[in-house]
Amino acid sequence: MRFLLRWLGCFVGVLFAIWVTPGVSTTGSSWVPAVTVALFLALINLSIKPLAQVLSLPVTLLSLGAFALVVNALMFELANWLTISMFGEGLVIASFSSALVASVLVSIVSTIMNGLTGARG
Repeated sequence: MRFLLRWLGCFVGVLFAIWVTPGVSTTGSSWVPAVTVALFLALINLSIKPLAQVLSLPVTLLSLGAFALVVNALMFELANWLTISMFGEGLVIASFSSALVASVLVSIVSTIMNGLTGARG
């Protein structure tokens, strides 16, 4: 149940990032790409992201934590790439800076949603 709530929080975050971030949009007019990107993002955050954070720890420490934002953006790009590869539709991300802004927004909104739904902890 907790994973479904996290997926919901991630979905709301992806929708908010699509709405707010210039350079990020869906390939279609439906919300299906946002659902699949949110699913892959939730799965990546549970499995691959902790390993990536441990491997990038020296660079993150040297950059005083700023490199963690780059790791978030790369995970967002990976989730989008998996969605496009498997389903043929996903998000259109114009640049890495757009992915960086979108990943920060997704993190903030999903943290708020997870706190409201009790999925955190």
